[in-house]
Amino acid sequence: MPLETDAFVRLVACGNVDDGKSTLIGRLLYESGSVPDDEVAALVRASAAHGTRGADLDFALLLDGLEAEREQGITIDVAWRHLVTGARRFLIADCPGHVQYTRNMATGASQADVAVMVVDVAKGLLPQTLQHATIVALLGVRHVVLAVNKMDRVDYDRAAFDDLVSRFVAHAARLGVEDVVAIPVSAALGVNVSSRSNEARWYAGPSVLEVLQRIDVSKEISGTPRVAVQQVIRDADGARWLAGTVTRGHLDSGIQVRVEPSGTAAVIESLLRAGVEAQAASAGDAVAVRLGQDVDAGRGDVLTPVDAPLQVSDQFAADVFWFDDAPLVAGRRYRFKLATRTVGARITEIKHRLDPESLQFLAAKQLAFNGIGAISLALDAPIAFASYREDPGLGAFILIDPITNTTVGSGMIRHGLRRADNVSWQSVDIDQAARAALKGHRARCIWFTGLSGAGKSTIANLVERGLVAKGVHTYLLDGDNIRHGLNSDLGFTDRDRIESQRRVSNVAKLMTDAGLVVIVSLISPFRAERDAARGLFATGEFLEVFVDTPLEVAERRDVKGLYAKARRGGLPNFTGIDSPYEAPHSPELVLDTTAFSAAQLAERVITHVLDV
Repeated sequence: MPLETDAFVRLVACGNVDDGKSTLIGRLLYESGSVPDDEVAALVRASAAHGTRGADLDFALLLDGLEAEREQGITIDVAWRHLVTGARRFLIADCPGHVQYTRNMATGASQADVAVMVVDVAKGLLPQTLQHATIVALLGVRHVVLAVNKMDRVDYDRAAFDDLVSRFVAHAARLGVEDVVAIPVSAALGVNVSSRSNEARWYAGPSVLEVLQRIDVSKEISGTPRVAVQQVIRDADGARWLAGTVTRGHLDSGIQVRVEPSGTAAVIESLLRAGVEAQAASAGDAVAVRLGQDVDAGRGDVLTPVDAPLQVSDQFAADVFWFDDAPLVAGRRYRFKLATRTVGARITEIKHRLDPESLQFLAAKQLAFNGIGAISLALDAPIAFASYREDPGLGAFILIDPITNTTVGSGMIRHGLRRADNVSWQSVDIDQAARAALKGHRARCIWFTGLSGAGKSTIANLVERGLVAKGVHTYLLDGDNIRHGLNSDLGFTDRDRIESQRRVSNVAKLMTDAGLVVIVSLISPFRAERDAARGLFATGEFLEVFVDTPLEVAERRDVKGLYAKARRGGLPNFTGIDSPYEAPHSPELVLDTTAFSAAQLAERVITHVLDV
């Protein structure tokens, strides 16, 4: 099909470390005239300093821009460059191949229409190459150019080429990628990169650049136009404009749209693109939209044509890539960001992990660093979404650690879960305030946390006795007692502790709604889960009390002998020994059990509860 000169293609270059990605892309840039003169001059100087293999210039230096990359000879960050030819414009993401920087590779692939998979013919298909192929497939990239590099080192051996290609094509087919074009190249020598070469006489196919210029990516850039609203701005006349980015397709002024997730309909009265009034905008354009009707819309909402409504749900099945050193564990809470909407989320289930080499689905209770798996998750509020296959802009999400604020995973929504559509909150006439008024005091949750043997249960028991003596209606949820019933099916792994705390925090919330002062005595070792428990309560209802006892003191007080048993290896996952305890950063109260008696500390808690 004929190609328009302004056709725009997003390309990701990936593969194992040191397979030659940067060299290949650098040569494409140089030979297409996409490198400014000052960069060419700098390249000549840098190449002379570094030395090259069989060529005058080291083209990898055009992309390995970070000092650390040049020192190590590897790509760390994603390098973005524009390549312009007579037929097309390309935005190229040169991605790191090292296993430590897989998250950066996924970032580049998430925006790509085409993947150039570079493989060293001598090293073959290494685990990281197959990992990258799996990520490319899951992210919906359907066109792969397999550049079998460094063919000069095997004297352009056709058998070596055919063997590698047949294995890669079979692997890609199992991943659902059918469009694979394989090319024998030597990026350092320029063989079959920008133009066809005669070195591999048995190969009569196109060069890498020729393939890229003819791939049909029309399906990747078409589709239903949608705008994820990023902010609301007002012009000089006070009119409201909804600013955001067109996720895909072609958006026209004058069409009727729905504001999701509310479903309110309105007409696009005016459209600005790059600050100038326009009649239309396309995928990737930053726009500002003024609606003909004054409707409630803001950041996190999505505009979609009225005849193409989005789905709305708060529970999903999804694929996820995990990038954090700490494993992904079912039950743990994160912040979930999709387009411009961010809400709290909890991982409800890890269904399986995917082995990128065998492509087998394996049972898993957690996902380790660079793991790929299928999960279910529940959000704190419903959102408008599309499946990733339908619209990557509204189906791709990231998971953020609520404590460190770092991105720990990225994922793609497969579909919403039907059970979310069948459950709604039932409104009742009697609320917490009415129940608390009958009892004559404010409902609270007092959450004691600390090491085993710190004194939590002793102090909590004294606090309840003191509050009851003053006419306060209470209930004590003690960690040991709860394991005889509510948590009898749970052990002491990180996953079980997270689930234990989830159950206890929700029970405490229900009891607080009943108007009680609920006292929780639980090791609750993980900061994220304690913060999640706090998030269930209104401001001022949750009091975190840190029973601060040094480990050596807790061990001396241990009448049950649990620490000694854990030291001998008889109690795995014991908090403080082989499982971490994360002390609170800013609890309402800190109780120093080495300086005061349990009775004194209990009185301090009682005074705080009654005074606040």
